[in-house]
Amino acid sequence: MIIDSHAYCFAAADSLLGYDSIAEHLAWVQAGQAEHYQPVFSTRDRRPGSSKALAPEGSDDHARLPDVGLRVDHAAGRVVWTIDGEDFTKHYYPPNLPSCEFTPDGLISEMDYAGVDLALLHTNPMLGRSSAYQAECVRRFPDRLRSMAPVDEWRIRDDTGAVIRELELSIEKHGLHAIKFNPDGYRVSAEPWDDAFYRPFWESATALGVPIFFSLGNGPSRHTWSTSQETIAAYLGELEILQRWMTRYPDTLCSITHGFPYRSFLEGNRIRLPEGVWAPFENPNLSIEISFPVRIGDLFDFPYHEAIPAIEEMVERIGADRLLWGTDMPFQNRHCTYRQSRDHIEKYCKFLGPEELELIMGGTAARILGLDTPGSA
Repeated sequence: MIIDSHAYCFAAADSLLGYDSIAEHLAWVQAGQAEHYQPVFSTRDRRPGSSKALAPEGSDDHARLPDVGLRVDHAAGRVVWTIDGEDFTKHYYPPNLPSCEFTPDGLISEMDYAGVDLALLHTNPMLGRSSAYQAECVRRFPDRLRSMAPVDEWRIRDDTGAVIRELELSIEKHGLHAIKFNPDGYRVSAEPWDDAFYRPFWESATALGVPIFFSLGNGPSRHTWSTSQETIAAYLGELEILQRWMTRYPDTLCSITHGFPYRSFLEGNRIRLPEGVWAPFENPNLSIEISFPVRIGDLFDFPYHEAIPAIEEMVERIGADRLLWGTDMPFQNRHCTYRQSRDHIEKYCKFLGPEELELIMGGTAARILGLDTPGSA
C-alpha cells in the first residue's frame, strides 16, 4: 500500500474555513506569503519583487501587517497584492489551483493518477483551521484519506481550556486520526513548548491516544539568526526540547514532518546532516518524514541525485521502519509531478531493498496510523 504521509485539502484562501472573518484568514495567508522562499514577481512583466512589503521583518503580529490589498485572483489561482500601484504575486500556492483551493476530489484524482492508495491530511493556519472540514474530507473518501487535527498553538497560553476542548472535539467527535503541532506557534512566548503553560495541553493531548506530528522550526527567535551555524544550533535546540517531551510522554508515537531543514544543511551541492540530528531517534517512538522535492526542488532538478546520500544515511541511522514518504501535496507540484515524488525514491535510490521500500512508501505510516488494510478504520 502506497501512503502519502503529508497532503492537504483546503477551501479557497478567502473563505472562512474555521476563522471568524475572511480578513483573519487572509492575514495568515499574507504572513505565510511573507515568510516563504518562493520568488516574488510582477504580474505585469514578471520582474522580480520583494516579500519585505508583506510584513515587517521579524514580526509575527498580524495586527502589524501592512495593508497591501492582498486578495485572491480566483481565475489565475494565486494571491496578489499591490505595491505603489503595481500588482505582485508569488507561487507559494502552486499554479493551477483555481481560487487557491485544493478539494478532496482534486487530491483523489492526483492520487489515482500517481498510484497512491491513501493520504494523511495535514493542517496549517494559512489553509484553514476547521476540524469539521477535515472530517468531511475523510467522510467523502473513507478508504483513501485520514486527517490530522489542527491546534491553535498561539492560543495555548491564554486560552488553554478552550484549545484542549477543541482538540478533544476533533479527535473524539470528528474522528480525526492524529495531532499536528507546530512549535513555531509559541510565538506568544519564548517558553520551551514541552513545559510551563503547555503542560496541561500536553497531558490532555497525549491522553487521546493518537500519534502526534511535529513541524519543527528554529525556535522563537528564528528571524534573528544571521549565520547558518546559528540556524543549525537553533534547530538542534528544538530537537533537544523534543527529546525532553518524549521522555515525559513515553507511550506516545510521534513523528517529525517534512524531514530535516535540508536547506540549512547544504554545503555546495551536498546535504551534510549534523551529528546532533540523530540523538532523538534513540527513542523508538520517533519517526521522520522523507520529503525532498518540496524542500529543495527549487535548488536541484529531478531525480534529486543530491538528496540520495542523505536518504541513505537516514536509512542507516534511523531505519526504514521509521521513515515515511511524504510530499506536501499539492505544494510539491511547484517543482515536480506527484509521480516523480515517488520515482525519485522508488527508481533512483538503488540501495533500497524491497522491504525497505515497502516500509518507506507506506508501511511505516500504516503502523503509526494503526492501518492494516486500505479500508481500515
